[in-house]
Order: sequence, then structure tokens, then C-alpha cells
Amino acid sequence: MIPIRDTAPCYSKPYVTWGIMAVCISVFIAMQLMPDQSSYQFINRYGMVPARYSNSYFGLPFDGYLSFLTNLFLHSSWLHLIVNMLFMWIFGDNVEDRMGRLPFLVFYLVCGVFATFLQWYFDPTLTVPVVGASGAIAGVLAAYFFLYPLERIILWVPVFFLPIVIHVPAISFLGLWVMFQLYKATTAVIFEGTTVDVAWWAHLGGFIAGSILYRLFIRKGPGPG
Repeated sequence: MIPIRDTAPCYSKPYVTWGIMAVCISVFIAMQLMPDQSSYQFINRYGMVPARYSNSYFGLPFDGYLSFLTNLFLHSSWLHLIVNMLFMWIFGDNVEDRMGRLPFLVFYLVCGVFATFLQWYFDPTLTVPVVGASGAIAGVLAAYFFLYPLERIILWVPVFFLPIVIHVPAISFLGLWVMFQLYKATTAVIFEGTTVDVAWWAHLGGFIAGSILYRLFIRKGPGPG
């Protein structure tokens, strides 16, 4: 099932949401145009490599934790980028509408940094870069979960590419999303040696941060930020 839109009204232009998407897309395209070696060096420098902060002999210079922020604007593949931008497109505008532009930007970045920290905490010896907006977007999903629980999420069910769509409450769709992330994250911890190619703990960390913090960023009444 693929989400394609929601039914929550939006009363202002989501310029911050669009701006974040534009930066992520632009950075990804720029990386595709780089020589392979330059792209590799770029993603290792600005992606969050947990071993960099856990093992001073790993080989990457300490960057003052800058990559806990910069990794949020990097993506590893077209599919990774498209999925994240789709979720940002559907859910980001309404949360920005309720928070205002600058508070929403701060909220997004704080959730993303906390998400990255949690991924580092649970997988400190990982030697490949953790990248992606997923953790920050998970914080946005958490805010949407509490602000618009009964709004409908319209899902496309790709059965032989037929135009089959279903409407489900946001609380159901996002609740299942959280349970899936928790299942994947705990499975990776319980069963050692499990191959993990997704930052599940970052997803959970972003959702936890968003659930706790969203109330601090909500303003009264809709309207431009």
C-alpha cells in the first residue's frame, strides 16, 4: 500500500516543507553528477558514520557531530529519496501549517538530530554512513499522528497496477507504521547477525522525539507562519 495523499486541509503555503524537499533533491542530484570517488568521499564526510564517534582509530576525522545534522539531507538511492519525499509531501504541509514556518523547521531538525543520535546509540560500531531524512520525517509523522488522528490517508493498492484506492484513518496507518519500525529495530537487536540496511532506530527516535516535542511548537489557530 502506497500513500498518495491525505484529506487534512492546509491553510498556508508550506514553504519550509518545499524548501527541505528541494534541498534533499538538489543534493542527491549533485551527488549523482559527481565522480564515484568524490560521491563516496562526500557521503562519508557528511553522512553519520557511528564508528567515527565510537572509535577514534576508525580513520575519519572528528567533525564536532556536524554529520548528525548534515546526514538528514543525504540519500543513498532514488527509491530512498522518493519514499522520503513522498511522506514529506503528504504529511509535512499540515504540520507546518499548525506550527508556523520557523518553529516547524526547528522541530524538524531537532527530531532529525535526536533520531540520528538514537541510531548511533544502538549501533555505535557501524562503519557505513547513516543518511536520510527518515528520522526527521518520523518526527513529522508523530506530530501528524496526534494532530490529525481521524483524517483519512488515501492509499493506492498496486494490484496489477489497477487504480484501487482505500481510505484509512491516519491513526491506523501511522500506528501500523510505528509497530513495523519497532518490530524491525528489536529484531535487529535480538537476533545478532541480522542484516540491517535501514536505520530503524532513527525512525523510532524521530517518532519518539516528535511525540514528546510537538506540543511545544504548536501555535493557536491556522494561518501563515
